[in-house]
Amino acid sequence: MMVVVTSEIVRMNGLESSPFNAMAINHAKHVSLRNNFVPMAQKPTQSPNNLSSRGKSDLILEGVLRVEELLQKMNVNLSLPSPSTASRSVQSPISPTAPDQSQRSMSTDDPRPPPHQNNLENAILDSLHNSTTESILSWSYFDSFPTIRQNYVSIFQLEQSRPSLPMRTNSMLPYLSSVDLESVLNCFQLGVNFWYPTLSLNQLDAVRTAVSQGLLESTDTVANCCTQLVMALGCASGVVSGLLGAEDMASSREEADFKNSRRAMAEVYFDGALKAMNVVHSEMTCNAVQSLFFAALYFAYLRRPLQAWNYIHDCAAKCQLLLSYPPVNEPIENQECLRRIFWACYILESDYLAELSALPQSGVARIESSIPLPGSYTTHQDPDETEHASLYFLACISMRRLLNRVHQLLYARDSGAATDPTRFPAIVTELDHQLGEWRDVLPPAFRFDTNDMSGGYPSECGGFLRQRYLTCKSVIFRPYLAWLLANGPSDTAGASRTEILGRAKICLDACTSHILGLTGFSHTILVDTWICVLSMATAMMILLATCHSLRQITQLRHDIMSTGPHLRKVFRRWQEVLGTPESPSVEQGMRIIYETERLMQGVGRSGNVTDEEVDVAASMCAMTRE
Repeated sequence: MMVVVTSEIVRMNGLESSPFNAMAINHAKHVSLRNNFVPMAQKPTQSPNNLSSRGKSDLILEGVLRVEELLQKMNVNLSLPSPSTASRSVQSPISPTAPDQSQRSMSTDDPRPPPHQNNLENAILDSLHNSTTESILSWSYFDSFPTIRQNYVSIFQLEQSRPSLPMRTNSMLPYLSSVDLESVLNCFQLGVNFWYPTLSLNQLDAVRTAVSQGLLESTDTVANCCTQLVMALGCASGVVSGLLGAEDMASSREEADFKNSRRAMAEVYFDGALKAMNVVHSEMTCNAVQSLFFAALYFAYLRRPLQAWNYIHDCAAKCQLLLSYPPVNEPIENQECLRRIFWACYILESDYLAELSALPQSGVARIESSIPLPGSYTTHQDPDETEHASLYFLACISMRRLLNRVHQLLYARDSGAATDPTRFPAIVTELDHQLGEWRDVLPPAFRFDTNDMSGGYPSECGGFLRQRYLTCKSVIFRPYLAWLLANGPSDTAGASRTEILGRAKICLDACTSHILGLTGFSHTILVDTWICVLSMATAMMILLATCHSLRQITQLRHDIMSTGPHLRKVFRRWQEVLGTPESPSVEQGMRIIYETERLMQGVGRSGNVTDEEVDVAASMCAMTRE
């Protein structure tokens, strides 16, 4: 059963997976569409330990080919001019601002597509897409609410103008008892090394030995740097732990003291690591790549997105180099470590590009189809924990690839289909189908209910994946809500009035559930606080636009007015544990959220409902009863 689960997760969203080793078995061999793109040295070989299942492999290949065929047809449709768009203009707040350019080539002969062209094998998030928070803020709906944009400063300008991280003139490493050391390493294992399982047990043992010996200056500088980053992230993982569902609970004095001490300890270790970064940048080893990656994660924890992106970019470049030219004098497991860091960079870089769409790309997305997915690699003492970490990582990779395809097919500035009702219905249907498949094959430990939250989550990781699912759901169906808001509930050439209303409601429900489902997920707080705040600002602005234009629709969700107060509680709790300084773009995002909440409450109390709004609400209520 575990083989089936892993194989199915890998093939989601047109995943046409590269050769990879299945989790929970020893190097399982799978049929792959990517063989033509993978160097011979990377292709799996037969061994007595390989699990052969002709029937399962055939079924997997059949499913992959089916999804690939659909994606091929979708890209063909995207490359053809729409007969309706030639004769009439389409009103939409998400219209591209740049004129149409030449369409993408569909050739897959070369895995390295020319600039500004996509490739069916690679799930690329192109620059300058139209689904960032700043793009939503420019919607014409918000012209009626000037206070949202009041004193707004671009995200890049806010972050670029921040002072550098201060360095300590003299810092002594803290003394740790064996109990404290194990506590920090255990937090690292349960947190960072579960979400991004890139540090092997052998490397963890080396970290333990180095710290217990006092990180002697005579030892390897890069290894010491990596060790201090592991300790810093272990301390940071302790700071953000234990916050699941704790929005209404105040910290005890003991808990606050513990988190403050761990936060201070993390700062000392990170300061020591930064002082060795010049050596890390000049060395071409797996340890150097790990150090850059862990530094990126710590900058994400500090809510410094530009620095985090910078280290991700540098890490990805060095990682690609070492994957292309494998060092002959390093352990064999280092190649698997590098591949895992490659995929972690793919996830994180795409996350940042989703909000800062003009960031230069490292190139990982352009070659991701040629890199094997995570294989056999021991990261935890418990084999089940190693397996779950790998499956969780695989699920996150798969979701990020699907999100990239969604952004590319619907919101790419030159070719996105979100503004054309003759094109986006079929694309939305297929993307939603792939999203449903992704959810259906999650392992039991990570499964979740999309609607009922009364029973909580089977795991914290399941809750995090539910948030990703709802984000993707809302982005997929956003074209329907945007069309409804811009043009009213009328029939179009590509979708019926009933379909537009029903699918707009799906977007509204996903946005609302996404907001109300947010809680203290450790993964989100440590790595994604900056991204999360901007994502929540987008969701709140979409709810405001709906409340303003179609007030009765929002009454179908009795809890929609609870979204703002809920976010207030969640972010206040996060700020308490993360401390200062806060990111200026995070503060601006929170201001937008709170102002949107105030405006939503005002809209809910004001004015009479129009006949059109009553008509729309009645139609949507009827669909709800069905």
